[in-house]
Amino acid sequence: MPSPVNSPTSSQSVTQTVNGSHSFTIKGYSLAKGMGIGKHIASESFTVGGYQWAIYFYPDGKNPKDNSTYVSVFVALASEGTDISALFELTLLDQSERGKHKVHSHFDRALESGPYTLKYRGSMW
Repeated sequence: MPSPVNSPTSSQSVTQTVNGSHSFTIKGYSLAKGMGIGKHIASESFTVGGYQWAIYFYPDGKNPKDNSTYVSVFVALASEGTDISALFELTLLDQSERGKHKVHSHFDRALESGPYTLKYRGSMW
């Protein structure tokens, strides 16, 4: 019986990064302030990387400990999926033209630290 011929084999894994952006404008922000802690305004869903996402804006903060002093903003996974990794940046712009014109909140994570992982639909960060 002839001996089997050993053929070299190989495989490859390619991880791709997808970039996207979404602009969410809240008209009448001053009317939304005071709607209550934990109450939010949500963006329409948008697609990046084959997944649906949404932005949740809490004018009076998400948690009672915020005491309506701070706004809260979250990116949320709006489609089915598990362990979705994402890096993102959120920017808030004050359009009132009073005081500081631009308020910039920068939530980012160095690539060395790795991306955030959203575990399931509705996960927020």
